[in-house]
Amino acid sequence: MSVLTETDERHLRRAIELADTARAAGDGPFGSLLVAADGRVLVEEVNTERTDDDITAHPELKLARWAARRLAADEAGRATMYTSCQPCGMCATAIERSGLGRVVYALSAEQLAGLRPADAAPPVAYAGPALFDEARAPVEPA
Repeated sequence: MSVLTETDERHLRRAIELADTARAAGDGPFGSLLVAADGRVLVEEVNTERTDDDITAHPELKLARWAARRLAADEAGRATMYTSCQPCGMCATAIERSGLGRVVYALSAEQLAGLRPADAAPPVAYAGPALFDEARAPVEPA
């Protein structure tokens, strides 16, 4: 882990405040903000999975979408996302695809798991990879 600055800590505290706001609204306790290289807060988001009846309404995913739509590639690459918890796999992939340059989070996924009851959902069974020759055709350059 890199050393955090006072500015990083201030923005992380804001992400935690946003998480508290989400929880008070009946949603999952997660909050995030996106900060430009010059220190301006560009946008803030909270988890709205329950409010929006949308399992993908994570604040990190919403910010990644916002960045991909509104920021030039160089601006995205210099921006930092501050978030109350380490992004899940879905959000991490969106963050990478959006071109954001840095993510600073408070709780790790392991720490979060230790604080929450185990999920009641059964594990998903995955099968693959399969049909490599057929599947690579639409992916390979023409």
